[in-house]
Amino acid sequence: MSNALSIFNNRGQDRRKGMPFFCPYHLGIKPGRRTAERRTLKRGTPGYVDHYAGHLILCAIAILFLSFLDACLTLNILAGGGEEVNWFMAVLIEDSVEKFIAVKLALTALALMLLVIHHNVQLAGKIRVWHLKYMILAGYGALIGYELILLTLIVV
Repeated sequence: MSNALSIFNNRGQDRRKGMPFFCPYHLGIKPGRRTAERRTLKRGTPGYVDHYAGHLILCAIAILFLSFLDACLTLNILAGGGEEVNWFMAVLIEDSVEKFIAVKLALTALALMLLVIHHNVQLAGKIRVWHLKYMILAGYGALIGYELILLTLIVV
């Protein structure tokens, strides 16, 4: 009986094994077909897909754009007499404006890639990582609004 099973399953792989953290399918190196979770997973167990929904990618692009807008508005506020509170970004600004923008966007993009890859992971209750991405988007929107208010106060 075990011979028949071993002949039938000749793929040489156990599909029940977990996926590695950095998988070629998740990073877009290998194309896959999975667009949704295969099964209902218990809380905290990541469910990975090969193709991501358009709203996740659009949210990530919007966050990256708002991050760039935040960098530009920060530089305008600093030119008007403001002060950078984040010491790491203050060091980068003193060194080079280009380095400040590049590092800010690179850190944001890396964080967004990890959030998109793990978007199905449940954090607490029914809150998943993709909910966190929308909270970050709302936070960036509020930050941009605050910076625009500061810029109008500087001009007046």
